[in-house]
Amino acid sequence: MKTVWQRLLVLVILGKLILPAQAAEVEGVRLWRAPDHTRLVFDLSGPAEHKLFTLTGPHRVVVDVTDTRLAAQLDHLELGNTPIERLRHGRHDKKNLRVVLDLKQQVKPKSFALKRHGGLPDRLVIDLYDRVENEEKTLQQVSRERDILVAIDAGHGGEDPGALGPGGLREKDVVLAIAKKLHSVINAKPGFSARLVRSGDYYIPLRERVKKGRGMRADLFVSIHADAFTRKDARGAGVYAVSSRGATSETARFLAQRENESDLIGGAGSLSLDDKDDTLAGVLLDLSMTATMNASLDVGASVLNSLGSVTHLHKKKVEQANFAVLRSPDVPSILVETGFITNPQEARRLRDPSFQRKLAEKLSEGIVAHFTSRPPAGTWLAANRDRVDRRHTIARGDTLSSIAARYNVSVSELKKVNGIDSSVIRVGQTLTIPSG
Repeated sequence: MKTVWQRLLVLVILGKLILPAQAAEVEGVRLWRAPDHTRLVFDLSGPAEHKLFTLTGPHRVVVDVTDTRLAAQLDHLELGNTPIERLRHGRHDKKNLRVVLDLKQQVKPKSFALKRHGGLPDRLVIDLYDRVENEEKTLQQVSRERDILVAIDAGHGGEDPGALGPGGLREKDVVLAIAKKLHSVINAKPGFSARLVRSGDYYIPLRERVKKGRGMRADLFVSIHADAFTRKDARGAGVYAVSSRGATSETARFLAQRENESDLIGGAGSLSLDDKDDTLAGVLLDLSMTATMNASLDVGASVLNSLGSVTHLHKKKVEQANFAVLRSPDVPSILVETGFITNPQEARRLRDPSFQRKLAEKLSEGIVAHFTSRPPAGTWLAANRDRVDRRHTIARGDTLSSIAARYNVSVSELKKVNGIDSSVIRVGQTLTIPSG
């Protein structure tokens, strides 16, 4: 006569034993506030199906999570600047978790699940988009002499911390601090204005960042990062422009792949840009992209040259990689790696507010130098080019002839304005550039 265990073994072998599925648990709950929406994230011990619906009188959002129980606390969430008045939870149909969001105002909810990825657990994401009154959009009268607009994108944010350094240093915090300082420095320059793509600790999908830059009608899109690498001795700043043919080095390829995976971490969903099938539209887009890429390489070279006077450069030239955040067809875009956060020495500097300020000043210097030598038509800078005091800080590899060629002036004029008698110059020296 067979024992109970022998019978169970036979049933398992025959595939007839159905073991009860283990219920999922909500292990953590986090809340992020962005300018136009609030994101609520539930960390799950495993995948779980869910259903979301809304109720009125008063406004509520109800989320039912199948075969799941709450193992986390909800009372720690800061609800002050969100549309959520309070969160309630209970059992529904005996084994399902029901979470009710009592709202202060009506919202437009969206929900989606994220699979386990990159060390992060399965997650249920609830986005509550603010409902605003429909406003008629009118085109503002463009001034005859407009400012050059720089869109500053601090990488990562919110659910996506970016690269991690010693002592819990997070890339998303470092780059936001640098971005805010760059915003301040550029706004102080005559003929320039800057706007932040991300102004707080929240996530923006990569394609949405590109869209925001184009929506601003920016003259330049600058994405700021502080990256990591597999070796701790990797160091130095770098500047990247997009490449339609892929990366120009193994490092660039590695970084591009890692950055593009941010949408899997941050939860962008299945976002895509509209594709045009028309042949002529494709040709025009290709031409526009080529011109934009060349402009990106030019401004990238100027920024890299400026950064070289304050920090070590990982590569001496602008590299090209297929970063998703740089794929704008009509806005010159660069990605600046301010250093490797996994390098202990560079991590200490990147954490330092005074060094962050130096980086911001040098980034601004490179941007201003580029546009001063090539001011877009219709800008204040183009109309007042002869009145602008142009300066150039000498970096490694610079010569008087290369500086003169860059700013379209003669070497003799450059020497005369700066009181130089010989061709000897030193790294870190600042030259005044005469009007071309």
